[in-house]
Amino acid sequence: MGRDNQPKDRQLRRKAAKEARRASYARILIVTEGSKTEPLYLEEIRATHQLHSANVEVQPGQLGTAPIQVVRYAQQLFEEGDLHKGIRPKSFDQIYAVFDRDDHGSYFNALNLAQSLDAKLRNDDRQLVGFRAIASIPSFELWLLLHYADIQAPIHRDEVMRRLKQHIPGYEKGMGGAFVTTRDKLEIATQRAQTLAARFNAYTDPEPFTALHELVTLLTTLRA
Repeated sequence: MGRDNQPKDRQLRRKAAKEARRASYARILIVTEGSKTEPLYLEEIRATHQLHSANVEVQPGQLGTAPIQVVRYAQQLFEEGDLHKGIRPKSFDQIYAVFDRDDHGSYFNALNLAQSLDAKLRNDDRQLVGFRAIASIPSFELWLLLHYADIQAPIHRDEVMRRLKQHIPGYEKGMGGAFVTTRDKLEIATQRAQTLAARFNAYTDPEPFTALHELVTLLTTLRA
Protein backbone atom coordinates (compact mmCIF):
# COMPACT_ATOMS: atom_id res chain seq x y z
CA MET A 1 0.00 0.00 0.00
CA GLY A 2 1.39 3.40 -1.00
CA ARG A 3 2.05 6.13 1.51
CA ASP A 4 -0.81 8.30 0.17
CA ASN A 5 -3.31 5.60 1.00
CA GLN A 6 -2.54 5.56 4.72
CA PRO A 7 -5.53 6.64 6.90
CA LYS A 8 -3.52 9.50 8.41
CA ASP A 9 -2.68 10.85 4.95
CA ARG A 10 -6.32 10.69 3.92
CA GLN A 11 -7.29 12.60 7.07
CA LEU A 12 -4.67 15.23 6.34
CA ARG A 13 -5.94 15.62 2.76
CA ARG A 14 -9.51 16.03 4.00
CA LYS A 15 -8.35 18.61 6.53
CA ALA A 16 -6.42 20.53 3.87
CA ALA A 17 -9.43 20.47 1.53
CA LYS A 18 -11.68 21.71 4.32
CA GLU A 19 -9.28 24.55 5.13
CA ALA A 20 -9.12 25.51 1.47
CA ARG A 21 -12.91 25.95 1.42
CA ARG A 22 -12.88 28.23 4.45
CA ALA A 23 -14.69 31.55 4.00
CA SER A 24 -13.28 34.95 4.96
CA TYR A 25 -15.44 35.49 8.05
CA ALA A 26 -14.49 34.53 11.61
CA ARG A 27 -13.66 30.94 12.56
CA ILE A 28 -15.80 29.85 15.50
CA LEU A 29 -15.49 26.81 17.74
CA ILE A 30 -18.59 25.91 19.78
CA VAL A 31 -18.47 23.14 22.40
CA THR A 32 -21.75 22.13 24.04
CA GLU A 33 -22.77 20.33 27.21
CA GLY A 34 -25.48 18.37 25.44
CA SER A 35 -24.72 15.74 22.83
CA LYS A 36 -27.82 16.43 20.69
CA THR A 37 -30.10 19.29 21.77
CA GLU A 38 -27.69 22.21 21.47
CA PRO A 39 -25.59 20.78 18.60
CA LEU A 40 -28.71 20.12 16.52
CA TYR A 41 -30.08 23.61 17.16
CA LEU A 42 -26.78 25.33 16.34
CA GLU A 43 -26.16 23.15 13.29
CA GLU A 44 -29.63 24.13 12.03
CA ILE A 45 -28.59 27.78 12.24
CA ARG A 46 -25.34 27.03 10.46
CA ALA A 47 -27.14 25.22 7.66
CA THR A 48 -29.99 27.75 7.37
CA HIS A 49 -27.56 30.66 7.07
CA GLN A 50 -25.19 28.70 4.83
CA LEU A 51 -22.23 29.12 7.15
CA HIS A 52 -19.22 27.16 6.04
CA SER A 53 -18.41 24.11 8.17
CA ALA A 54 -14.75 25.12 7.97
CA ASN A 55 -15.67 28.36 9.78
CA VAL A 56 -18.25 27.17 12.30
CA GLU A 57 -17.44 23.96 14.17
CA VAL A 58 -20.02 22.62 16.65
CA GLN A 59 -18.85 19.78 18.88
CA PRO A 60 -20.37 18.13 21.97
CA GLY A 61 -18.02 17.99 24.94
CA GLN A 62 -16.04 14.75 25.11
CA LEU A 63 -14.76 14.91 28.71
CA GLY A 64 -18.19 14.78 30.37
CA THR A 65 -21.27 16.95 30.74
CA ALA A 66 -20.22 18.99 33.79
CA PRO A 67 -19.71 22.66 32.84
CA ILE A 68 -16.06 22.62 33.88
CA GLN A 69 -15.52 19.63 31.58
CA VAL A 70 -17.18 21.47 28.71
CA VAL A 71 -14.88 24.46 29.15
CA ARG A 72 -11.79 22.26 29.52
CA TYR A 73 -12.66 20.30 26.38
CA ALA A 74 -13.17 23.53 24.44
CA GLN A 75 -9.70 24.64 25.51
CA GLN A 76 -8.21 21.22 24.72
CA LEU A 77 -9.87 20.99 21.31
CA PHE A 78 -8.63 24.47 20.41
CA GLU A 79 -5.07 23.87 21.57
CA GLU A 80 -4.58 20.30 20.35
CA GLY A 81 -7.09 20.00 17.51
CA ASP A 82 -8.50 16.62 16.51
CA LEU A 83 -7.22 14.96 13.36
CA HIS A 84 -10.17 12.58 13.24
CA LYS A 85 -12.59 15.52 13.21
CA GLY A 86 -10.50 17.48 10.70
CA ILE A 87 -9.79 20.17 13.30
CA ARG A 88 -6.34 21.72 13.18
CA PRO A 89 -4.81 23.07 16.44
CA LYS A 90 -5.50 26.74 17.16
CA SER A 91 -7.50 27.23 13.96
CA PHE A 92 -10.26 29.43 15.42
CA ASP A 93 -10.79 33.11 16.22
CA GLN A 94 -13.50 32.70 18.85
CA ILE A 95 -14.42 29.90 21.26
CA TYR A 96 -17.81 29.38 22.93
CA ALA A 97 -18.65 26.88 25.68
CA VAL A 98 -22.41 26.26 25.95
CA PHE A 99 -23.75 24.84 29.21
CA ASP A 100 -26.64 25.00 31.70
CA ARG A 101 -26.82 25.92 35.36
CA ASP A 102 -29.03 22.94 36.27
CA ASP A 103 -27.66 21.56 39.53
CA HIS A 104 -24.06 21.39 38.35
CA GLY A 105 -21.52 21.75 41.14
CA SER A 106 -18.83 23.03 38.78
CA TYR A 107 -21.00 25.72 37.19
CA PHE A 108 -19.32 28.76 38.75
CA ASN A 109 -15.83 27.28 38.35
CA ALA A 110 -16.62 26.83 34.66
CA LEU A 111 -17.67 30.48 34.35
CA ASN A 112 -14.47 31.58 36.06
CA LEU A 113 -12.27 29.33 33.93
CA ALA A 114 -13.85 30.59 30.71
CA GLN A 115 -13.37 34.17 31.85
CA SER A 116 -9.72 33.49 32.70
CA LEU A 117 -9.11 32.09 29.21
CA ASP A 118 -10.70 35.01 27.38
CA ALA A 119 -8.09 36.83 25.26
CA LYS A 120 -5.32 34.65 26.73
CA LEU A 121 -4.97 32.08 23.94
CA ARG A 122 -3.46 32.80 20.54
CA ASN A 123 -4.53 31.20 17.29
CA ASP A 124 -2.52 30.15 14.25
CA ASP A 125 -2.56 33.77 13.06
CA ARG A 126 -0.98 34.81 16.38
CA GLN A 127 -4.17 36.69 17.25
CA LEU A 128 -5.72 36.64 20.72
CA VAL A 129 -8.83 34.46 20.84
CA GLY A 130 -12.11 35.31 22.58
CA PHE A 131 -13.34 32.64 24.99
CA ARG A 132 -16.97 32.99 26.14
CA ALA A 133 -19.23 30.95 28.36
CA ILE A 134 -22.77 30.77 26.96
CA ALA A 135 -24.64 29.86 30.11
CA SER A 136 -28.36 29.43 30.70
CA ILE A 137 -30.22 29.45 34.03
CA PRO A 138 -31.83 27.04 34.51
CA SER A 139 -31.36 25.37 31.11
CA PHE A 140 -31.05 25.73 27.33
CA GLU A 141 -34.83 25.38 27.03
CA LEU A 142 -35.30 28.78 28.69
CA TRP A 143 -34.00 30.29 25.44
CA LEU A 144 -36.62 28.38 23.44
CA LEU A 145 -39.37 29.34 25.89
CA LEU A 146 -38.48 33.02 25.53
CA HIS A 147 -39.74 32.76 21.95
CA TYR A 148 -43.23 32.33 23.39
CA ALA A 149 -43.24 33.79 26.90
CA ASP A 150 -41.58 36.57 28.86
CA ILE A 151 -39.89 34.96 31.87
CA GLN A 152 -38.68 37.41 34.50
CA ALA A 153 -38.67 35.34 37.71
CA PRO A 154 -36.83 32.19 38.83
CA ILE A 155 -38.19 29.06 37.20
CA HIS A 156 -37.26 25.39 37.59
CA ARG A 157 -36.07 23.53 34.51
CA ASP A 158 -39.00 21.09 34.80
CA GLU A 159 -41.43 24.01 34.66
CA VAL A 160 -39.55 25.41 31.66
CA MET A 161 -40.06 22.10 29.88
CA ARG A 162 -43.71 21.90 30.86
CA ARG A 163 -44.45 25.37 29.54
CA LEU A 164 -42.33 24.86 26.43
CA LYS A 165 -44.33 21.78 25.51
CA GLN A 166 -47.48 23.89 25.58
CA HIS A 167 -46.00 25.86 22.68
CA ILE A 168 -44.05 23.08 20.95
CA PRO A 169 -46.12 19.91 21.46
CA GLY A 170 -43.96 16.83 21.68
CA TYR A 171 -40.77 18.74 22.37
CA GLU A 172 -38.08 16.56 23.95
CA LYS A 173 -34.37 17.02 24.52
CA GLY A 174 -32.41 15.82 21.51
CA MET A 175 -35.25 16.59 19.12
CA GLY A 176 -34.28 18.25 15.87
CA GLY A 177 -36.08 21.12 14.17
CA ALA A 178 -36.11 23.52 17.13
CA PHE A 179 -34.55 26.41 15.20
CA VAL A 180 -36.84 26.02 12.21
CA THR A 181 -39.85 25.81 14.54
CA THR A 182 -38.96 28.93 16.54
CA ARG A 183 -37.08 31.19 14.12
CA ASP A 184 -40.08 33.35 13.19
CA LYS A 185 -40.10 34.47 16.84
CA LEU A 186 -36.35 35.00 17.08
CA GLU A 187 -36.58 38.79 17.35
CA ILE A 188 -38.90 38.77 20.37
CA ALA A 189 -36.86 36.03 22.05
CA THR A 190 -33.71 38.11 21.58
CA GLN A 191 -35.41 41.17 23.06
CA ARG A 192 -36.59 39.17 26.07
CA ALA A 193 -33.13 37.64 26.59
CA GLN A 194 -31.57 41.12 26.37
CA THR A 195 -34.02 42.37 28.99
CA LEU A 196 -33.04 39.51 31.27
CA ALA A 197 -29.35 40.20 30.66
CA ALA A 198 -29.87 43.82 31.68
CA ARG A 199 -31.15 42.68 35.08
CA PHE A 200 -29.26 39.44 35.70
CA ASN A 201 -26.15 37.61 34.59
CA ALA A 202 -24.68 34.12 34.61
CA TYR A 203 -23.69 34.54 38.28
CA THR A 204 -27.09 35.69 39.62
CA ASP A 205 -28.51 32.21 40.09
CA PRO A 206 -31.40 31.39 40.51
CA GLU A 207 -32.60 34.36 38.46
CA PRO A 208 -33.41 33.36 34.87
CA PHE A 209 -30.68 34.13 32.37
CA THR A 210 -29.39 33.00 29.01
CA ALA A 211 -26.56 34.25 26.82
CA LEU A 212 -27.71 32.19 23.85
CA HIS A 213 -29.08 35.28 22.13
CA GLU A 214 -25.49 36.54 21.80
CA LEU A 215 -24.31 33.37 20.07
CA VAL A 216 -27.41 33.12 17.88
CA THR A 217 -27.10 36.77 16.84
CA LEU A 218 -23.44 36.19 15.97
CA LEU A 219 -24.23 33.16 13.82
CA THR A 220 -27.22 34.68 12.05
CA THR A 221 -25.25 37.82 11.11
CA LEU A 222 -21.83 36.25 10.50
CA ARG A 223 -22.02 36.56 6.71
CA ALA A 224 -23.44 40.08 6.74
